[in-house]
Amino acid sequence: MMEHRTQIRVRYAETDAQGIVHHSVYPVWFEEGRSDFLRKVGVAYSQWEKQGYFVVVVDLTSRYAKPAYYEDQLTVVTCLKRFRKRLMEFSYCVVDEKGTQIAHGTTRHLIMDKKGKPSALSSDFYQQIQLKMAESAEQ
Repeated sequence: MMEHRTQIRVRYAETDAQGIVHHSVYPVWFEEGRSDFLRKVGVAYSQWEKQGYFVVVVDLTSRYAKPAYYEDQLTVVTCLKRFRKRLMEFSYCVVDEKGTQIAHGTTRHLIMDKKGKPSALSSDFYQQIQLKMAESAEQ
């Protein structure tokens, strides 16, 4: 299972009136971790779109273990759990500087075409992504 770490510093705009990170921010951080993960592998979302594919979130879970606050330095650990021609699944763990878990979650994604219809990646593009992931995992 591949893993990638994304550093996040909590911005003031991400906190609520109590100074705690608002629950709606965590899915945004998950997306940042996922985007970083795909860029690291060498298959940024822009490449998917050039091939005519869109990666659409169809399920999201988020569990909160401990509050985070303005200016906390956090790490989003993103793992690819499943990768198929029609489906991808990621898990996320948000930890503080001490390694204490702040939150965790998952996302599932369907591959869609430009018309918004479920689609399967072409064999060539699927194999290209698998190869890049394997190369990235070896580094």
